[in-house]
Amino acid sequence: MAKYSVYVIELDPKIRQIQKFRNRNPRMNPLKACFYVGSTWRSPDERYDQHKQGYKSNNYAQKFGLRLRPDLFESYNPIPSRKDAEELEVYLAQRLRGKGHGVWQG
Repeated sequence: MAKYSVYVIELDPKIRQIQKFRNRNPRMNPLKACFYVGSTWRSPDERYDQHKQGYKSNNYAQKFGLRLRPDLFESYNPIPSRKDAEELEVYLAQRLRGKGHGVWQG
């Protein structure tokens, strides 16, 4: 049985210059970090490397990704099903956005 994970990538603050990102985050606090949130059946480290290499990558994660933020996701992993992982991905993105962070969700 596959185990799934959610993961959070901290994004370079320059992402705030992208209009589409700003539109998705109208209440973003300019003093708080920006993140990409995703879910995967791979390890978060392996998935981060894939983003940076451009393999099945989100453009923002590839271009602006700085580092994984395990402090924001490790407590949720492992997750038993893909459905649960996808629901948790949405929850985590909303939670971070609710705290004033800019978030792009995979």
